[in-house]
Amino acid sequence: MNTDAAVVVGADGSPDALRAVEWAAADASRRHRPLRIVYACPWPTVYAPLAMPAGPPPLFEETMRQAAEQIIDEAVASARVVAPELEISTDVPIQQPTAALTDASRHACAVVVGNRGLGGFSGLLLGSVGVQLAAHAACPVVVVRQADRPPGPEAGRVVVGVDGSHDAERALAFAFEQASFRAVGLTAVDAYRWPSSTGPGDMLPLVYDPAELRDDEDRALTEAIAGWAGKYPDVDVRRAVANGRAAAVLVELSAGAELVVVGSRGRGGFTGLLLGSVSQAVIHHAACPVAVVR
Repeated sequence: MNTDAAVVVGADGSPDALRAVEWAAADASRRHRPLRIVYACPWPTVYAPLAMPAGPPPLFEETMRQAAEQIIDEAVASARVVAPELEISTDVPIQQPTAALTDASRHACAVVVGNRGLGGFSGLLLGSVGVQLAAHAACPVVVVRQADRPPGPEAGRVVVGVDGSHDAERALAFAFEQASFRAVGLTAVDAYRWPSSTGPGDMLPLVYDPAELRDDEDRALTEAIAGWAGKYPDVDVRRAVANGRAAAVLVELSAGAELVVVGSRGRGGFTGLLLGSVSQAVIHHAACPVAVVR
């Protein structure tokens, strides 16, 4: 990865977006990266009266430009409060937000968005931009969610889901880097289920030992994190092996955590999907910021 790649954050003037800007500014400062603030403004395609020439009228255009400048200025000011010396650039592309941030992700080390923006339906748990970015971005996507539950046992730590998939390996790399820069511990989570039928004719073991099954999962988790723990000796590593659905376990452990990191796609489900059910559930329900790593 380009060591000069910026942390990109989407701004739209909403309170959630400003929280995302503050999170991104702190992250960029810790990682010694520049910050790029993007406000996607698709106004030329919005205003198209049939009886008028193509393009918005001058007054409309000027009003939209002023509004864009105000949103950008407010975002820069919020970032400066968090990291006064941070290198900051801004961009106001004439695009839809998802397209603009997906384009920006190709040259970024991470893209950060708020949980809910100004658009869409206010009752939704997560805005459409966050979901689409998590599925299509070329770099890790962080959705900044607020704590909505009392701190749990992994409070103040980075929590990462591990299932042996390629995306989980990349998630481990991102999680260890985050824990190291934040000087906090890391909890690696392996959630597993008891043997169960996956379809007609499926043969199940007549007898199995729950303790042996748990030990096998713990050994696999230990092997998965061994290399990364050696690379980051400063990070206090804790293993958590739990029987249950991965999404439910990670959401439960997210209470008070610094960050939850998941791979975009795990081993289960339909391989053609761009975003797995676990990552979708976590970004919708976690009680802390969530990073989805592709």
